[in-house]
Order: sequence, then C-alpha cells, then structure tokens
Amino acid sequence: MTATTDGSNGAFGPRAAAATETGSPDTFEAARRATERATQLLFSRQHSEGWWKGDLETNVTMDAEDLLLRQFLGIGDEKTTRAAALFIRGEQREDGTWATFYGGPGELSTTVEAYVALRLAGDEPDAPHMARASAWIRARGGIAGARVFTRIWLALFGWWKWDDLPELPPELIYFPKWFPLNIYDFGCWARQTIVPLTIVSAKRPVRPAPFPLDELHTDARVPNPPKSPAPMASWDGLFQRLDQALHAYQKVAVPGLRRMAMRSAGRWIVERQENDGCWGGIQPPAVYSIIALHLLGYDLDHPVLREGLASLDRFAVWREDGARMIEACQSPVWDTCLAAIALADAGVPADDPRLVKAADWMLAEEIARPGDWSVRRPELAPGGWAFEFHNDNYPDIDDTAEVALALRRVRHPDPARVDGAIRRGMAWTLGMQSKNGAWAAFDADNTSGFPNRLPFCDFGEVIDPPSADVTAHVVEMLAYEGKASDPRTRRGITWLLAEQEANGAWFGRWGVNYLYGTGSVVPALTAAGIPAAHPAIRRAVTWLESVQNEDGGWGEDLRSYVDPEWVASGESTASQTAWALLALLAAEERGSKAVERGVAWLARTQNDDGTWDEPYFTGTGFPWDFSINYHLYRQVFPLTALGRYVHGTGHVGGPGPGGGTGHGPGHGAP
Repeated sequence: MTATTDGSNGAFGPRAAAATETGSPDTFEAARRATERATQLLFSRQHSEGWWKGDLETNVTMDAEDLLLRQFLGIGDEKTTRAAALFIRGEQREDGTWATFYGGPGELSTTVEAYVALRLAGDEPDAPHMARASAWIRARGGIAGARVFTRIWLALFGWWKWDDLPELPPELIYFPKWFPLNIYDFGCWARQTIVPLTIVSAKRPVRPAPFPLDELHTDARVPNPPKSPAPMASWDGLFQRLDQALHAYQKVAVPGLRRMAMRSAGRWIVERQENDGCWGGIQPPAVYSIIALHLLGYDLDHPVLREGLASLDRFAVWREDGARMIEACQSPVWDTCLAAIALADAGVPADDPRLVKAADWMLAEEIARPGDWSVRRPELAPGGWAFEFHNDNYPDIDDTAEVALALRRVRHPDPARVDGAIRRGMAWTLGMQSKNGAWAAFDADNTSGFPNRLPFCDFGEVIDPPSADVTAHVVEMLAYEGKASDPRTRRGITWLLAEQEANGAWFGRWGVNYLYGTGSVVPALTAAGIPAAHPAIRRAVTWLESVQNEDGGWGEDLRSYVDPEWVASGESTASQTAWALLALLAAEERGSKAVERGVAWLARTQNDDGTWDEPYFTGTGFPWDFSINYHLYRQVFPLTALGRYVHGTGHVGGPGPGGGTGHGPGHGAP
C-alpha cells in the first residue's frame, strides 16, 4: 500500500480532514499539499537498498587537508587537485577569507589551510584573491595565531617547526584507564585522532615544501613570536608547564620504550580500521591514521593503507560544475531513521514496502560486537546502531534511540526480529547511562575536565559529556517502549528538567542550538507523561513564541554558542522552524497563532518540487568549532512537523499508525 491523495488510505484523507477543526482551513490545506509534495520528494531520494543519505557539508579544511595528504604521500593528481581547488575558490568570501559555516565570519585556521591548498593547486600569491587572503591572515597574527592542527599540517612540510608545537607522546597509549589523560578520557572522535598524532608527533616528519609561506607571517624572521606564560597558579599555566616537561622528555625518551609505544599505538589504529577501510566513519581520523601508519613503515600498497586511501575517495562529492567537495562524515543511518519517522508521521501506511525496505536496511546495520565503549562498560552486551555505513567500533546512543523509534513506525513482516533488535539496543542504551542520569553520544561518564586543557586540544570539544538532546531522544524511545516509569527513565527526566535554562529553553549539543535542544526535549517529556500544563513545558512554549521571527519561521545562528545575543536569532530555516513546531505540537499548541504561522511559513517557502532551500548550517560536530549542514535536514524535519500538524499528533509516543508493538507513553511527572 502507498499513500494517496484521495483519502482512500488515510494518508491525506478523512483522518487528516478532521484535524481542521482546530486550525485555519487555508493553513491546513496548504500544509496537506506541502506534506504530499515532501513525501513524494523524499521517496524519490531513497536508495534502492532502502536507505537515505544527504550530503554532509562542513568547511574547506576537509578539502585542503585532503590535498595536503596527497602532497605528503606523493599521490596527488591533476584532476583531483583541479576539482578541489575549484570548490575551495568557490567558497571564498569577498574579504578573501573562508568561514566555517554559511554566512559566518572569516576564520583564521580555515583561511590558512585554504590558502595553502590553493598554492599547491598553482594559484600565485600575488593573484587578487590570494593577496586578500594573505593580508587578512597577517592582520590576525599570521600562522602563529592558527590552531595547533593547522600548524601540524604545516610542520609536515617544514613551514612550521615541530619544536613550536605542543608535545603529544605516544607513551600515552600505556596510561591505564583510571589515570588522568588516558586515551579513554577523550571523546571517541578525539581519541581516534590523538592516537595517530602521537606517532606523528614522535616521528616529526618533514617533506620538502615546494614553496615558502613567508607571506603568511607577520614577520618571516620571527614566525612564532614568544608569548607571555599563563600564571603558574592557573590551570592553563599548569598545563603549559606540563607541555614544557613533555618537550624536555622528547629529547631524553628511552628509544626502546618509545619504539614500543609507537608500535602499540599502531596496533591500536589497525585494530580499529572498519571493514570499508575507514576509521570511525570519519575523514579526519582516517587521514591521520594513514599518515601515522605510513610513518611506521606501511607502504601505500599495504592492504591497510590501500583500503584506507580508497575509503577517503568515498567521502568525495563531485558536483556538476566539476568541483569536488569532501564530506567529513556520512550519515546514512541517521538520515534513514529520520526519513522513516517523517514518512510515517506524514501518513504513509506502516506496511508500505518502501518503509519495510528501510527497516530491513536498518536492521542489517545493527552492531553485534563490543567497541571502545566497553572499556568503561565491560559487562554490557553489545547492541545499537552507528551513524555511518561502517562504524562498528563506535555505535552511538542518539542513533540507537531514533532507529528504535523509526522501527516501531513500520509494520514489519518479522516482528520478532524487530523486537529483538530494539530489545538489544535498549538494553545497551540503558547500560550507557551516565552517573548523573543522562546520556552522552558515544560513551558513559566521559566528563574529565583535563583533556580540554591540554595546549594540544584547541580544535573543539574533546570530551563527550551528556547532553539534553541525546538524553531527550533516549527518554522518548524508552517511553515508547513502555518504560516511562522505569527508575532509569525517571532519572533522565529529572536531569532534563534541571537542565532547562532560565528562559525556558534547552541547550542543543548536536544541533543549532536552543531551538534544537527545545525541539528535542519537549516531545520527549510529553511522550513520557509530563503534562502539557507542567511549568517546564509552559516556559518552553512561552520562549518559543517569544523568539518566533516576523515571517512566521524560526532561526538560530551558530554564533549563539559564543554570543548570547544570537540565541534563537537568525534567518528562518526549514529545519529549525520544524524543531520549534515539534515542541509546540507536543505541548498541545496545535491551532495556536504561533503554530499556524510556523506551518504557513513551511508551506509558503516550499519549492514546487517538494524541497526547501537551506544554505544555513543547523548541525554541529563541536558547538561553534565544527559546523554541519545536513542536506536532508531541510526535508525530514519539515515533513515530520507538517505530518504531525496535519494528523493532529504531537509526537511518536504510543503505538504508531501502523500498529507498532510499543506500549506507549507512561504517566505522571517526577
């Protein structure tokens, strides 16, 4: 069965029509048509195997570092270089800089890396676009002001001195898990990057540079002017002096111990290579792992490096104009579960063959072996789902919760198989609860304050503390599975209520920002039985109403992570408008002025083909430091919100329209 527009199966028919009683007929009809177009569009983008994947757009450091890697390994080719340069040039701003997100300010490290990549591609330093970039770089301190990771790349070619970089010894691999600054104190993404970089830091390789970069220093004679040390009594001062001690150790390290540490780090890297050749399904750790293993003696024809390099090619998105963009990661599991939920909420029958095929694909992606998470949870049985095509070592709690919610929306011909997968995923998720009652993305209790203070770690968040958005998705999943009254769920709810900001919003860790956090938490709380009249829900509603844009939509700029003036401030976007609507609908605000205006904005801004335009970045890897434009967000979230509006539902809690086997939300507030 498939959805029709004549009311024959209920997708856009009598059930939907009855919902007009609490909303404007004109708005409802526009929403119904928009829902139908978006449904058709989303189905048209489903892969024949059942999954969805939108482009994952970040910034040009991915493209620049890809070219630098090829230069370092001696495997560059004219076609790739030309295509990468075409993309990088196209992202340059009028002032000569490159930003980390659409409409954002120029960023120094990004601009340095883009400039160097274009020099490698043959762009001359006196070309107007290059001269503007170098002048801007010098005005902000030159290369010396760039982040550590940028200067590591430059050190590989002799453009920066290894002695002028923070030290990261490979002996770190031997620190026991209870010892401060052991590798498992770092978030999984940082851990996968730091271990290979300990090898690079110890080896200190230099490949002769094809040209100097004097134009990127404020004074080429003193490229790294000395800085005043932080006070001895401060944490920064303590870690600066620790780095000085590590530099001294570098000169006297016992050769046998160092070689053994590097070999151990190398084994650690190889053991974590995925079946597709990548590491963690993420481009940056793969790049550094390849360099580290190559320095340990792996030649480019070795199966580990051959498959690793091949995996990097799969991160390339070739555009019609010949440009080549590199994705930092790929998100098929995440995109597929969100698409399935959106289509189910749009009224597509739960036994639709396309949804069943999506469910089959998700079921096949279940992770059945332990990963790094088991270091802190050795007795916990594996389960759950990762974000990427291949990342069995790092399943994540967020995907697991949303996949479970998606599977319950499908009437699968083998319900026992679905039940078993969800049961294992739920057990694993419950076992990953942190001490404070909340959930993080990949690890439990990954909250040490030390890693972020290392001079080496200036590239974004390096730990994985619990967050409101992930915890909300888990609570919603547990409520749907009949565990709203479970003490572990109640602890999560209590934590969420305590995390509400004074203005009524919740912070968004993995999406921008308070709109994402609030759009995640309110549906979870109401699914778990918190009444719409609860003070926390009413505060959230009041806040959302107060930050609605004049055009009826909602938007929030990434600068909200560093400047309170930007909180819930920005151009209206389809995904963020949808998040606000999901919260308001869950709070039983259907028919309110805010909802009617928001729905009308979504319907009005939809393109004829069912798409929405959204150049703005509404996802995050690290808040502020690494921003993401998920190209499918602009489709799945508006469709979810419109579907719930059209069908008069607030959230997925309770058995889905296809007769899912969940037991529905619990009752009562803590």
